[in-house]
Amino acid sequence: MWSASPPESGGGPFSSRAEQGPPSDPEERARAICLRLLTGTPRTRKQLADALRRREVPDDVAEHVLSRFEDVGLIDDAAFASAWVESRHHGRGLARRALARELRTRGVESGLIDEAVNQLDSEQEEQTARTLVERKLASTRGLDRDRRIRRLAGILARKGYGEGLALRVVRRALEEEGENAEFLEDFLPE
Repeated sequence: MWSASPPESGGGPFSSRAEQGPPSDPEERARAICLRLLTGTPRTRKQLADALRRREVPDDVAEHVLSRFEDVGLIDDAAFASAWVESRHHGRGLARRALARELRTRGVESGLIDEAVNQLDSEQEEQTARTLVERKLASTRGLDRDRRIRRLAGILARKGYGEGLALRVVRRALEEEGENAEFLEDFLPE
């Protein structure tokens, strides 16, 4: 039976990079940091640049490595934004406004944000809002009408839905349940 060489020997066919320590070349170190971060989850260029800055990689080296990663398709902010919108809208029920805010905090450019959130049309957004309200409707049945409205509209507001859409969806849900929601007409924008 054979055995791998001990880590202190610095080599052998079975030694790993981890045993050799971090790369001394700043460019190699930057590549290793980016690859490690991209392995877990997609990241934006800004997120990777921030990580390199925190690890004190020189700006010119970081810029070179990030540009190269973009050239080969490992960093693609447009694809990131598109996937983010798809995932967070369907998974969490977030509206376009909330999605745009999240993408801004991740450093995605405004044009790419607009492109990504415009994947969702207003009908799709309204249907998602209806689904969210329907899920919570039963849990509000014992509450008085005003409290139900505040609670249901609050759920939508926290997910980035506008007041007009939120009230319209809540009104429709309450009416379908047999509740009188005519008074909400005064609050709805025309």
